[in-house]
Amino acid sequence: MTTSPLRLAALGVAITATLAIAGCSMMGGGGGGSGSALPSGLTARMDQPGATLDRVQALSLVNAYRATRGVQPLSPDTGLDGTAQALANQYAQTGNAPGTPAGMTVMKLSAGYANFADTFSGWRNSPADAAGLVAQGSKAGIAVAYNAASSYGIYWVLVVGN
Repeated sequence: MTTSPLRLAALGVAITATLAIAGCSMMGGGGGGSGSALPSGLTARMDQPGATLDRVQALSLVNAYRATRGVQPLSPDTGLDGTAQALANQYAQTGNAPGTPAGMTVMKLSAGYANFADTFSGWRNSPADAAGLVAQGSKAGIAVAYNAASSYGIYWVLVVGN
């Protein structure tokens, strides 16, 4: 029996995603990241000059988690990335959690985590946030904002919509 290249690629993605989720669970919630086997886009500190969130890797981690729960993946959406970025900027400037925009299925917020892997672990380990990660939706936007003068420094937003 032969295996198609597409099936092998899908298997590779599934294995990588499983290892990424396992890596996050080993990191705990607080600021580790060194020594992990996660992609650098998930462990890159967002409080560094020129730091840029790797939205593709971040959404891939969210979708890997959704797959383990039997939920359809979210598609990246540049419009929702813009919405998430505006909300993250507002959150970083005011320190006040923004409200969920109209038309969004769910919004996940976090503050203080230096990288996306730790942020994701925080969400995944909170029952209410974990439920939001698998909420119905078809597309998502992810963003981060940094404000050294604020209480938490780094502010994360994930929005999910249809």
